[in-house]
Amino acid sequence: MESRQDITKDGTAAGALNDAGNPAISSTGKHTVNNTKAHDNGAKLIFDDPILCAQFLRGYTNIELLRDVQPEDSEDISERFLPMWQEGRDSDSVKKVRLKDCELFLIAIVEHQSKVHYDMAFKLLRYIVMVLTDYESEQEKKKPGVTRTKEFRYPPILPVVYYEGTDRWTAARNFKDRVYLNDVLGRYIPDFEYVVVPVASYTNEELIEKKDELSLIMLINKLRSSADFKNLKGIPQEYFEELSEKTPRYLLELIGKIIAVFLYRLNVPRKEVEQFTDQIRGGEFQMLFDSFEAYDVQETRRASRAEGKAEAVLELLLELGTVPQELQDMIMGTADMEKLGVWLKLAAKAESIEQFQEQAGL
Repeated sequence: MESRQDITKDGTAAGALNDAGNPAISSTGKHTVNNTKAHDNGAKLIFDDPILCAQFLRGYTNIELLRDVQPEDSEDISERFLPMWQEGRDSDSVKKVRLKDCELFLIAIVEHQSKVHYDMAFKLLRYIVMVLTDYESEQEKKKPGVTRTKEFRYPPILPVVYYEGTDRWTAARNFKDRVYLNDVLGRYIPDFEYVVVPVASYTNEELIEKKDELSLIMLINKLRSSADFKNLKGIPQEYFEELSEKTPRYLLELIGKIIAVFLYRLNVPRKEVEQFTDQIRGGEFQMLFDSFEAYDVQETRRASRAEGKAEAVLELLLELGTVPQELQDMIMGTADMEKLGVWLKLAAKAESIEQFQEQAGL
């Protein structure tokens, strides 16, 4: 196990905003505004941290060679490649990992959307070439001409996709499978596979068994609605006791920041997010999910507001005549506040129910 208490961090990793503009919690308890890509940013912080990254490599890649990787074995070199990466890909990471006999380069790509990226193999091929080119240049600076010798070898590269979507990953994992005539010319085509770690594929029980900080982050990251909170109330007390005892203070701060990003994604109110992250930073895991009832109440409140607005739309339409039952059911069954707001304005201006339906596209 790693020496957790000996590892220090300043906790200054970039904060984040959610899509609605809610800020994530900084390690000092303040709100920071540095990155509007909240989904990417939350998972990016996992790979920025040495303890969490080591836990990921040991317990989530299913590669025996990485079972003993410790936090001090990895070095983040992502900044070398940021100018070359595609716009908006600042969530991707490159790590240099020291193994017993050699160095290994880890390319971690965070995919937060549920839609599968079918050209991932080619994207990773470009990244691999960038990393190997940088390595070659670095070795030439140390010893000119070394890369042209018979003994020179390039380091292994492990391409990993940390997938936060809910759909099954169906993209080809080998670049060769994306190339025409691979059955005939396969030996001449770049042939490599990348690892996919799909967060949603883990059951809560599987994550709890791991008993590490990353498992807690992934338990929260799996949530897709307030209704999912109740599934976390059965987590054994021993799980939280072990985390509370062994987790260093700086990592509690970081976990609070990461989870805040995920909770804002679910539109959990800021007050509740701050209360939740305060518990994490204080190591108060034993009562961590007691407040989730409040989130369910908040979801009920949102539903009530939507129902009230839907009723207002119907009241305006009833002034114009008899509203077909099918149209009534459609309006009352809509929870999208933005859509209901548009319908309310259209209903207020419509001269007939037919005109409203035409303008609303119903």
